[in-house]
Amino acid sequence: MKHVFLALFLMLGVTAAHAEGPTQIPLLDQPRDVDAFVFADAEGNARSLQDFKGKVVLVNLWATWCVPCRTEMPQLDRLQAELGGDKFTVLPLSLDRGGADTVNSFYKEIDVKSLPVMVDQANFSARAFKIFGLPSTFLVNADGQEIGRLIGPAEWDDPKMISFLQGVIDEGQKGL
Repeated sequence: MKHVFLALFLMLGVTAAHAEGPTQIPLLDQPRDVDAFVFADAEGNARSLQDFKGKVVLVNLWATWCVPCRTEMPQLDRLQAELGGDKFTVLPLSLDRGGADTVNSFYKEIDVKSLPVMVDQANFSARAFKIFGLPSTFLVNADGQEIGRLIGPAEWDDPKMISFLQGVIDEGQKGL
């Protein structure tokens, strides 16, 4: 049964990769607290969302085996290069079991330069956000609360998405 679910998930992912993604993230009516979880940076150091408090964070759960995720990573890299800084960051959390080595190899393959290597081999983030499909992206305000979520791929470097996120960043400093 697990293999049937995985095959269906991958087929849907391939189909979704060919569709044009949304250029906004649906926002929640009220900010929602996120259960604490840990993940690791490229050096294996434990990290958490608390490390990014004070910034609007676009948390993207992904894996190198996920077809739409592979398509999104260069777009997220360009988004981080354009908007990343002291008020905003893209936080790509790889769920690959191969860890940082797998992510580093993939980043080299597709020439990612602006995104950090972050891994969550134990899937703590998926449980904290209560999801089961990839890619899944969450918008977290400067107070560390979830304010929006998008399950599936998006056009991360589309001018409409960048404008939308810039508005959220501007509002995010107020806690939305």
